[in-house]
Amino acid sequence: MEIKRNSKKAEGVRLSIEHNGIELAHAFLYVMHNDLHNEPFGLMEDVFVDENYRGKGYGTQLVKKIIEIAREYRCYKLIATSRSSKPKVHELYQRLGFEEHGVEFRINLL
Repeated sequence: MEIKRNSKKAEGVRLSIEHNGIELAHAFLYVMHNDLHNEPFGLMEDVFVDENYRGKGYGTQLVKKIIEIAREYRCYKLIATSRSSKPKVHELYQRLGFEEHGVEFRINLL
């Protein structure tokens, strides 16, 4: 038996909010394909708002824009992960329509 390797390309989109040349917040959307669906899926990653600017709606703006862009790519789903120690982030995602679905497992490689 042999495991075959076939590379697939993904596209990454980085969004940021800046004011006077200072980055206040950023987030990433990765658009990927698998063999189970004709349409791609999106992975939202590294949504970050500088501590000095939290609570001003920047995270909400970024997540809404990522949802919009994922729809433009015709993604059939958008995945968002968050550490279990971040209940405010979970509330934001749920308020914007995300549902808790499954469990994330991780192995740190570096």
